[in-house]
Amino acid sequence: MTNIVLPPATIGIIGGGQLGQMMALSAKMMGYKVGILDPTAQSPAGQVSDFQIVAEYNDESALTELSERSDVLTYEFENVDIAVLAKHKNILPQGTKLLEITSNRLTEKTVVQNIAKVPVAKFIAVHNSQDFKTAVTKIKLPAILKTVSGGYDGHGQWHVDNQEDVDQLIKDFPMGTLILEQKVPFKKELSIMVTRDAQSRVTMWPISENVHVNHILKTSVVPANISDMLTEKIQQIATEIAHALDLRGVLGIELFISDDHVWVNELAPRPHNSGHYSIEATNVSQFEGHIRSITGLPLPEITLEKPALMLNLLGDEIQQARKDLVNHSEWHFHDYGKAVVKYNRKMGHITVIGEDNIKKLYEWSQTHGQR
Repeated sequence: MTNIVLPPATIGIIGGGQLGQMMALSAKMMGYKVGILDPTAQSPAGQVSDFQIVAEYNDESALTELSERSDVLTYEFENVDIAVLAKHKNILPQGTKLLEITSNRLTEKTVVQNIAKVPVAKFIAVHNSQDFKTAVTKIKLPAILKTVSGGYDGHGQWHVDNQEDVDQLIKDFPMGTLILEQKVPFKKELSIMVTRDAQSRVTMWPISENVHVNHILKTSVVPANISDMLTEKIQQIATEIAHALDLRGVLGIELFISDDHVWVNELAPRPHNSGHYSIEATNVSQFEGHIRSITGLPLPEITLEKPALMLNLLGDEIQQARKDLVNHSEWHFHDYGKAVVKYNRKMGHITVIGEDNIKKLYEWSQTHGQR
């Protein structure tokens, strides 16, 4: 699709979580109508949209209804039924190729390595315990075993640091196709958001420096404390990947670095948790950038006026943050409106701008953060 889709056209979003919510808020601000497909009534995205179809993501009739009521379709997560979605690709600017690539870790790493010519950690496909035994002899430990699809926030992952871990896994080996990845000796975890407009112009957001706790993103700070050389190298990697994938919409690229070495860890074919800071800290957020890209609108150069910190609120941290909001005028507070509070579930986030406010938020997190 190369036509420009202008307000008040309707954007249909598959998925009703917080990413869909923030997409919807940006689209509504620009004058678009928004429809959501999600199985949970009054989903976070559904709460701020014009309508929600309550159905499973693979419900073909529900997806057809969303398509018929929309002028353009997009999605907020990877685990979409690609075969069903392909039937509506005439109004899906992102297409299904990117989903096919990023929904399978083996395919993703192969494409990044062979097409975009970007370095990744050494990896081997694993189909059974015998494959696993062989792979361990070819990949120097420590390594990590992952499901090729469906995993997130540490689910579907097993650390393989020594022979004891190998023996334990073989006793109750996971089913399905897996991937064994060598752990690279990284010093920092980074990410960058990138998109292309309908004229193939690439736009990037500042590189964020990320900290994960129990495989879940805890903080993102921008700009990342890295050299100009590394910044240029990462921007070039993002540009090469964007062009190689014929990108539309926002793509999140997770990276590892050590000294002057860079490895691509994972791709996310939609706005990314580590780009939430952009709502307040840049002239155009990743969510507005996503909407602009899929509707054919141009994007300006992205600017960051001051350093920023984004802190994820997990589990019952949201309760404490709600109570403390009265004492923190510097907070940009985001509550996703999820009906059920769960441990290790992303319930909201806080962004602050400026060095003094960053220090205060770090201190608050140390005192009140989920352990």
